[in-house]
Amino acid sequence: EGPWGGAGASCYSARVRVAQRPAWILRSHSYYDSEKMLGLVVKNTGSWYCVKADDGRMVDCKVKGNFRLKGIRSTNPVAVGDRVEIRLNPEGTAFITAICDRRNYIIRRSSNLSKQSHILAANVDQALLVVTVNYPETSTTFIDRFLAGAEAYRVPVILAFNKLDLLSEDERRYQAAMRFLYENIGYTVVELSAHDADDVARLLPLLQGQSTLLSGNSGVGKSSIINALIPDAGLKTGAISELYHTGTHTTTFSEMLTLPGGGAVIDVPGVRGFGTIDFDKRSVGHYFPEIFHFSNQCKYSDCSHRNEPGCAVRQALEEHRIAQSRYTSYLSILEEVEEAEGADKYRKPF
Repeated sequence: EGPWGGAGASCYSARVRVAQRPAWILRSHSYYDSEKMLGLVVKNTGSWYCVKADDGRMVDCKVKGNFRLKGIRSTNPVAVGDRVEIRLNPEGTAFITAICDRRNYIIRRSSNLSKQSHILAANVDQALLVVTVNYPETSTTFIDRFLAGAEAYRVPVILAFNKLDLLSEDERRYQAAMRFLYENIGYTVVELSAHDADDVARLLPLLQGQSTLLSGNSGVGKSSIINALIPDAGLKTGAISELYHTGTHTTTFSEMLTLPGGGAVIDVPGVRGFGTIDFDKRSVGHYFPEIFHFSNQCKYSDCSHRNEPGCAVRQALEEHRIAQSRYTSYLSILEEVEEAEGADKYRKPF
């Protein structure tokens, strides 16, 4: 049925509850006379949503009531990629009234509300993480945190190293080492310049027929890649700070864009950090494939891979079969999860 979903999808089992309907809705005949339909959220500006209804109409919608997803404290209860039920009222207003069960999603901790999450996209086939070794530099910590979050929700990731044309010889050697590292773990890695038509042509087949979340730090060239893939997209591109080598936000909302030949990409605003959420400390190692592989050989089944005797992960690290950067990223997430679990003991029930 493709990334747009199908008319046969059903939202009757949505796991969303509206906490309370305003009294005027309960009294209004227009609510009961409203037209109900299903559709796909293709744009989220933060204040309203654009839904592609199953009959082909594009409908601008608001969310009515206080939507609450069970078990998730989210700043955006509705995300691009969600299948939703909407009601179109006779006076022309439309509201999202239910969200269908999600196949998957990619979520990160909100930067300004550390106890809440932000859903980047829902019901995706894969993610394309755009990174750069310079202009600006993407840290391995950010890459590994994104990969772990995607592993947790079973979303395959393609790593795209952009701005190949700007790299020095030393930077190219470093990028080659990064490619070797992540390909050996099992990830698909591509190198490109968004301004090289041949590079973009090689990327397109990896995306066609799929619903792909496109993410990365601000300034890594996501908008330039989309403009090259979809010539009429017309996305704005921004300059890089000469002083800090950091990017500026040019994408201010999330949107699903159709690819030539089929498929879609979900463009989301650039993120500076990727805070993990809903991880259990015993499962953090599961989201690092190479650490999970060696953990089966540890002496203790609950080994945290820090100081325990007989730890096969530590041994693999010493033998350079696990990269130090990956192990450091694993520890940073583990410590963050342990800190959050400690705070949960004193937090009031949600």
